[in-house]
Amino acid sequence: MMTKNPLIEPPSAKLAKTGIAGLDDVLGGGLTPDRLYLLEGVPGSGKTTVAIQYLREGVLLGESVLYVTLSETAGELKAGAESHGWTLDGITIRELVPSEDTLQPVEQYTMFHPAEIELGETTAAIIADVERLKPSRVVIDSLSELRLLAGDELRFRRQILAMKQFFNGRKCTVLVLDDMTSSQRDLQVQSIAHGVIYLEQLNPDYGTDRRRLRVVKYRGMKYRGGYHDYTIQRGGLMVFPRLVAAEYRGEFTRGRMESGNAELDRLLGGGIEQGTSTLIVGSPGTGKSTISALFAVAAASRGECAAMFIFDESVKTLLSRCDGLGIDLRSQVESQRVTVQAIDPAELSPGEFADAIRHAVEQQNATIVVIDSLNGYLNAMLDERYLIVQLHELLAYLGQLGAATILVGAHQGMIGGPMNSPVDVSYLADSVILMRYFEAEGEVRQAVSVVKKRGGNHERTIREIKLTGGGIEIGEPLRQFRGVLTGVPVYNHVTSPQQTSLQKHEQQS
Repeated sequence: MMTKNPLIEPPSAKLAKTGIAGLDDVLGGGLTPDRLYLLEGVPGSGKTTVAIQYLREGVLLGESVLYVTLSETAGELKAGAESHGWTLDGITIRELVPSEDTLQPVEQYTMFHPAEIELGETTAAIIADVERLKPSRVVIDSLSELRLLAGDELRFRRQILAMKQFFNGRKCTVLVLDDMTSSQRDLQVQSIAHGVIYLEQLNPDYGTDRRRLRVVKYRGMKYRGGYHDYTIQRGGLMVFPRLVAAEYRGEFTRGRMESGNAELDRLLGGGIEQGTSTLIVGSPGTGKSTISALFAVAAASRGECAAMFIFDESVKTLLSRCDGLGIDLRSQVESQRVTVQAIDPAELSPGEFADAIRHAVEQQNATIVVIDSLNGYLNAMLDERYLIVQLHELLAYLGQLGAATILVGAHQGMIGGPMNSPVDVSYLADSVILMRYFEAEGEVRQAVSVVKKRGGNHERTIREIKLTGGGIEIGEPLRQFRGVLTGVPVYNHVTSPQQTSLQKHEQQS
């Protein structure tokens, strides 16, 4: 059972929904009615899409809505809506774009500056439509045109203040768009607006564009601060609110989850526990992903659900490899007990990835979540400095909901020498399983050991592990070697107690 922190529960009945569930969540429920809000962002960041979704939500609620466009034509707005599968039925569009007649010489002003005439005409047209339609929701697109018509900052500020007072007296909730083409950030309008939402578009050197938003200001409301990833898809904006683990509380009985391999479970002191995180780290090919798949299949065999998010291989390759090892992952995927999702770090934002994990745990009731691997997860981050912070929040969230998390991390290097990792999260994990190659008797072998487990006993031996067609085989402790974890162990000749006694007797003689 999951409960959310009552401190962030909004008085949603009094707020105007935006039509974007994730944005409403960030705003604490929606927009306070009868106020003026600023939505700013560079061209292509999705401002018009947000505005149309906002007005369509009003239409669904039976409200009168008005879209005032000073930059796009009605035809362009309709074409944009159709690309999302929408119609603009119920939305009144007031087109104040200069017509082609203004290109004629007779229409050019000679005695007056255009701002002295056009701003008054534009404002009068907006006021007339509001008085006639009495809309509860209004969008003005865009502020850049009004700024140019005003001519100077003082006149522009006074115009915005006058419009704010006018709309407030008519019970209108107004969304003003600013494409930031005239200035980088307009602090004048930000100071006037009741709330400010900033849409940011990032362009990494490789991969798709990344978009994120931030609520810069929202008077009188507790909102979720920071950046929140969003995408523009057919059907509109999808906002992925930043994960805050403290908002979630889960009630569960901490049970032990076995892997189905008796020797591996013995190494782990009986298995892993609900609500904990386990890091499986080692060189490529040592069996890290295989062990994580083993836990997922074991959970499915118990009637539970598991979710695997893989960055480094395709779903087809994973299933084929498990088939060859005798691990019946394929049938569990077909029965939907286990979901396997291949993640492309060049296309998926961290916020979207966290939302996919939330969906697996909250909607599909997954008790085991596998992230394979942290190296791929790191590549999905625009700035690796924040990986640890976000991962800490994610693990805390999963732990509070009772899900066991398995993280896979690949070391750089194969045999001998220091094994380095691009990101060290061993201190975050509750348990750490170390996989390592070592050389012995002219063969390359693999070893496994549990080097850390919080809150429980575990076996401290180093055992050889083999991946065969029959599955995973874990041998007896490697007591005849020392230095196994260096990759180049030294053979220790082990003698029996009788031989040791005989040697002592011969030395005394």
